[in-house]
Amino acid sequence: MNNPYLPDIATIKEIIQETPNIKTFRVVLNDQSRMEEFSFKPGQVGQLSVFGVGESTFVINSPPTRTEHLQFSAMQVGEVTTRLHSLQEGDQIGVRAPLGNSFPIESMKGKDILIVGGGIGMAPLRTLMLTMLDKRDEFGDITVIYGARSPQDLCYTYEFDQWQSQGANLVLTVDREFPDWDGRVGFVPAVLTEEAPSPKNKVAITCGPPIMIKFVLKGLKDLGFEDEQIITTLEKRMKCGVGLCGRCNIGTHYVCVDGPVFTYAQLKALPSEL
Repeated sequence: MNNPYLPDIATIKEIIQETPNIKTFRVVLNDQSRMEEFSFKPGQVGQLSVFGVGESTFVINSPPTRTEHLQFSAMQVGEVTTRLHSLQEGDQIGVRAPLGNSFPIESMKGKDILIVGGGIGMAPLRTLMLTMLDKRDEFGDITVIYGARSPQDLCYTYEFDQWQSQGANLVLTVDREFPDWDGRVGFVPAVLTEEAPSPKNKVAITCGPPIMIKFVLKGLKDLGFEDEQIITTLEKRMKCGVGLCGRCNIGTHYVCVDGPVFTYAQLKALPSEL
């Protein structure tokens, strides 16, 4: 039996400065056969370890349809992420992945997709969206409402044209007016209400700051979405990643094993986390 705490050693191949405090790391497992065999599903997470410092949880935000590297995006908020941000291309890190459940992408086939993201919350949505765009014929309309506090706080801006060219209807918004900003202005939940998407044959997936998710869920319900049509992902408090340490439990469920992906119907049955 493999040791679940033993990471694969990986090399950082590319670092992208997404925002002033968010970096994206593209890594390749040093064991070539392990890299070739590595498989995961959209929504699954991994533990990245900075040797001598510790581990933190990040979603694998590259899609399983593109296997040249694994991609993780990290906001600098604590000791591990501060040290992670100090690393350079060519440095070594540990990767324990994949962990957790995934988006129910098979059940989304044939349906229209509404993705609602805020800030770094676009990371788990990116892997789902790119997977769908790479299999474009299997899904209906794909609309993405993505916002941040300012244009400088939007991630993956260098990909927006590609997303649109592959068929995503992209609605960008920032919290207030900025010079040279020609997108929408307003909080993500307000823009969702303005867009007023029909819930008919549609699945809505949302991730972002808890306060954004709270009002997006309310907005979706006001638009007539059923609980089972709404999916979100929780990615906080994970430690061991295998359901042993109990750090991420919500009631009787462990986010690292039973999540991080939950339908709103499942989330409502858990103790309040939003």
